[in-house]
Amino acid sequence: MNALYTAEALSTGHGREGRVSTSDGTLDIAMTPPRELGGSGEGTNPEQLFAAGFAACFHSALHLVARNRKISVQDSTVGGRVKLGSTGDGGFALAVELEVVIPGLPHEQARELADAAHLVCPYSNATRGNIDVTVHVSDD
Repeated sequence: MNALYTAEALSTGHGREGRVSTSDGTLDIAMTPPRELGGSGEGTNPEQLFAAGFAACFHSALHLVARNRKISVQDSTVGGRVKLGSTGDGGFALAVELEVVIPGLPHEQARELADAAHLVCPYSNATRGNIDVTVHVSDD
């Protein structure tokens, strides 16, 4: 792979109960487990960061695909939901749901754009075959 960009982040403290910061200083946040996992929920957690990153990256891929096809997706949104679960053998696994909304576009055309974005999005390519990723296309 020819790297176009490299992001660097550092976790300090105790992982889910610590801090995460990027080498350029643009991100420096407290990490805490969510209430559902016995934490205070007063900071963010890896699943929220993954959901945000995947949603933003997928949305960018959607805009790229649409631009190449000369289709406007100006008011589109992509929501990300990351689920953390037990594998049953002491390990943990993730699953992702993305919800794509493109107002004013026929559902079938929106579905085609979402499917094309799923083929070019780096997060989609990184997770394909590793975790369950479901892309929903909604009309609202």
